Amino acid sequence: MSELADHVESAVLIDHHVHGCWSAQGDAGDRIRFESALNEADTAPVTEVGAGFDSQVGVAVRAHCAPLLDLERHVGADEYLTRRTALGETEVSRRFLQAAGVSDWLVDTGFSAGLVDTGELTAASGGSTHEVVRLEEVAEQAAAAPGDYAEAFDEILGERAAGAVATKSVLAYRGGFAGDLGDPPPALVDIAAQRWREAGGTRLTDRILLRFGLHRALRLGKPLQFHVGFGDRDCDLYAANPLLLNDFLRSSGDTPVMLLHCYPYEREAGYLAQAHRNVYLDGGLSITHLGARATSFVGRLLELAPFRKILYSSDGAGPAEFHYLGARLWRSGMTRVLDGFVADGEWSAADAMHVVDLIAHENARRIYRL
Repeated sequence: MSELADHVESAVLIDHHVHGCWSAQGDAGDRIRFESALNEADTAPVTEVGAGFDSQVGVAVRAHCAPLLDLERHVGADEYLTRRTALGETEVSRRFLQAAGVSDWLVDTGFSAGLVDTGELTAASGGSTHEVVRLEEVAEQAAAAPGDYAEAFDEILGERAAGAVATKSVLAYRGGFAGDLGDPPPALVDIAAQRWREAGGTRLTDRILLRFGLHRALRLGKPLQFHVGFGDRDCDLYAANPLLLNDFLRSSGDTPVMLLHCYPYEREAGYLAQAHRNVYLDGGLSITHLGARATSFVGRLLELAPFRKILYSSDGAGPAEFHYLGARLWRSGMTRVLDGFVADGEWSAADAMHVVDLIAHENARRIYRL
């Protein structure tokens, strides 16, 4: 390998947005569950065996993950799943998590059904874990609490955020970014909270309460993460364009705002990162699902955004293959893109290695104060 390639391969990563992997309670050989996980957008289980593997991420799993299970690259899906079953979920997770080369996992605990908790993730990976608090989960807890909703929200958020490194919103799944995102007056918050509580206080979609949560998070000063763009079909992709956040960003002060995933809006996100001093982005989730096309996506992430504004993440959730594959494809993509810059004489190798370190861990360590 070239000096640059070796540097990329050895770079320690901070995965600044991730979830737990599957717990040992599930069946490691459950083919329907595994193949369904290979399709992020369709929330329904696959109905045709093999369909999940007939995708960019499906091919990438057989190419890059198979060797960690003691199999040949590009092994067939049947053999891959048979070996996965024989090893069991605990051993599979241990192998992939440790091979990712991650020192710190910043875990969104708002999605945890069937997944290991932060302590189990630490034990399996050997890395440190830090919590990212999901605002919509705080809202549900506040709705279930007695008394004034706003006071309950502030108290719960304060307690949970005290030991956390960031907050996160899934506003993209709850109506999108279009429309007013200003801080609502207390009277409207009271009315909206009462209405929501009477309706059961689950799955927050009330625009007033969503806006309220965002501005409470801004007051904390800790990084605020937003799901942006690509996700499952519950998300209105058109309304998840980060350009629709522009007015909100203008009034967001100094609180770091992190744009996650970004595809197919990586160029729009790059513009926002250049336009606003407190805006950052990553390519987590998207890199994994793009597979062999991830290199092109990595190149686009490096087009306009300042390099001190780009972070690494996998957004791994469910199969531990995703926690590893995000890292594997990021390393391959960075090597290919930056090798091209150096070969063309546009960058020096020193420039390239500096940018690798910024994205791999230095930016995250600075922004999240790890």
